Amino acid sequence: MTRTIFIATAEPYSGKSIVALGVVNMLLGKARKVGYFKPIINDDPKEKKDIDIETLVNHFGLQIPYEDTYAFTRQQAMRQMESESRGELIETVIRKVKKLEERYDFTVIEGSDYLGEGTAFEFETNVTIAKNLNAAVIIVVSGSGKSTSQLINSVQTLLRNFRTRDIQVLAVVANKVKKEMVDDVHDLLSSQLNHDTILAVIPENKDLQNPTMKEIYEQIGGKLILGENELNNQVDNFVTGAMQLPSFLNYITENCLIVTPGDRGDIIIGAIQANLSANYPKIAGIVLTAGIEPDKPVLRLVEGLPSVLPIISVQTGTFGTTTQLGSINSRITADNKKKIQLAISTFEKYVDVKALDEKIITFKPEGITPHMFQYQLAKRAKSKIKHIVLPEGNDDRIIKAAARLINQELVELTILGDPAEIAATVKRLGLTLDLHKIRIINPAHSEHYEDYVETLYELRKNKNVTMEMAHDLMTDVSYFGTMMVYKGHADGMVSGAIHTTQHTIRPALQFVKTKPGISTVSSVFFMCLPDRVSVFGDCAVNPDPTAEQLAEIAISSAESSQRFGIEPRIAMLSYSSGSSGEGADVEKVRQATAIVKQKRPDLKVEGPIQYDAAVDPSVGRQKLPGSEVAGQASVLIFPDLNTGNNTYKAVQRETGALAIGPMLQGLNKPINDLSRGCTVDDIFNTVIITAIQAQEV
Repeated sequence: MTRTIFIATAEPYSGKSIVALGVVNMLLGKARKVGYFKPIINDDPKEKKDIDIETLVNHFGLQIPYEDTYAFTRQQAMRQMESESRGELIETVIRKVKKLEERYDFTVIEGSDYLGEGTAFEFETNVTIAKNLNAAVIIVVSGSGKSTSQLINSVQTLLRNFRTRDIQVLAVVANKVKKEMVDDVHDLLSSQLNHDTILAVIPENKDLQNPTMKEIYEQIGGKLILGENELNNQVDNFVTGAMQLPSFLNYITENCLIVTPGDRGDIIIGAIQANLSANYPKIAGIVLTAGIEPDKPVLRLVEGLPSVLPIISVQTGTFGTTTQLGSINSRITADNKKKIQLAISTFEKYVDVKALDEKIITFKPEGITPHMFQYQLAKRAKSKIKHIVLPEGNDDRIIKAAARLINQELVELTILGDPAEIAATVKRLGLTLDLHKIRIINPAHSEHYEDYVETLYELRKNKNVTMEMAHDLMTDVSYFGTMMVYKGHADGMVSGAIHTTQHTIRPALQFVKTKPGISTVSSVFFMCLPDRVSVFGDCAVNPDPTAEQLAEIAISSAESSQRFGIEPRIAMLSYSSGSSGEGADVEKVRQATAIVKQKRPDLKVEGPIQYDAAVDPSVGRQKLPGSEVAGQASVLIFPDLNTGNNTYKAVQRETGALAIGPMLQGLNKPINDLSRGCTVDDIFNTVIITAIQAQEV
């Protein structure tokens, strides 16, 4: 089994961080503990931490001290080489990596960056490290600025160097390849690689390669005048504002950076106004040259606008500034979540993850960690793409989540709302979202509107719903979205970001209705705690369930748990454990437990039981010795909504746990409710679990 993976290149800016992010993400979907290491880093950590280390460790929450993630700075490594202490350098790296291997299930090593002096010795050092660690290697070669033949030659040279040393090459990744070269590169390399070497050819992607305004600000220096909140704007190109405004406006392109002398108030105001206009592309920012800042009246005008582009003032002239801008290379940083997610989804799109998975992993850990759970959710959603409707297209969080879902190719989406307003929102938020990949429907203008009205009338006329009422109700996005699911025009719906739970659920109860044999619609949250995933039910729907309803909630929750890969061990929670407590509330839980045992003798269930006895092994052994559930419960059933809702929120806030849900149980088709305080992550995750539910309908 391969336990150490070395990601190697022989040139700067190859894009190996995309591979590192993808590999670590893949491994965390299988293993509890993954280590990360860079033998040589560029900067003294006292002055500046390594960008790649910060990004990997922070994004994945790797439990590894910074000092354990590297061996030498570039300067230290150079001194070792100059004093002919190369053997000592290699020994130090091996010793540090072996310590990581003792503590982690897998270790990912990212080779040199090849930045600065001393690059001549780096490749041989990387090969020697990989050989001595018996690591499997993933080779990354950049196609940037290369012809097809040059790229093929680069790959052959690297392969030869590793193979002559009997180092296993798991995969070859040709990155940043021009789109028109992709097929030729793939065909030529396929014919030259061993059948057991995985090949991936990743086309160049401006969204990954181009810098943000923050990177430009940090690398060219200067003074940030305005627009600090928009520094994550991506820059795809730049244009010099040296002509008259009417002519200049013709040169504005999507995500362009405008470079102009600071006294060109007309260009500054014109650019900002064009950015606000629906008729012009989005502008990333403005760089003012020659050390000139705008006149006070211009600044006052700009400062009063609701949204201001980043405006940076530099001392250099326009020509010198544009030369600097052309030499900036973008890096994936810890704070750029958008670029990190794009890197991971790019890796999964172009690398045969299943084949790589099979080569690396025969390792099966016990239990399930939060990252494993989320990784498996995404994998399951992709296995059979489902169509989800999001009724609340006028909420920014919905649009942000939609962009992530579409870019990662997890679902198909319909968003309800005004198409022009949604397009304007996408531009205002600076999102990378191809609107051709989603359906945007204004319910009142839909081709299905009259059919939906007729259907609603037929379904509800015996409940005194008139045709006029049906017309009014079908303009409500919750009713329209639910009807899409009912009619099979969507596989599921997620709503509730700006509507109440009742507003979301009511239409579903009226005509989607419950599954056969189920009378109680309930909900669960998947609580992603630091070391495990627990199922909490019911925390969102039933205020004070009866014993029979509580039993049904427990059975539904156990089935949901099993469906999502969590072995169900049910704890029926109360204020006492075992037979010690008395009173109506504890008796209800006792009865519910008995009903579960009668209806589903195959399930492991304990109740009444207190929360600490349910989740803490030592307390569980003390209070309920011999129990199959006490101390290791995975499904926790709360006696009422008051207890459940407050407990899930307390656990979420106090431990930092990710709460995915609520996921509704018992309906014929998946309709899920969001909290009005939901985050973009909440929406993203709830859509994924809705899609997975829809796979089983």
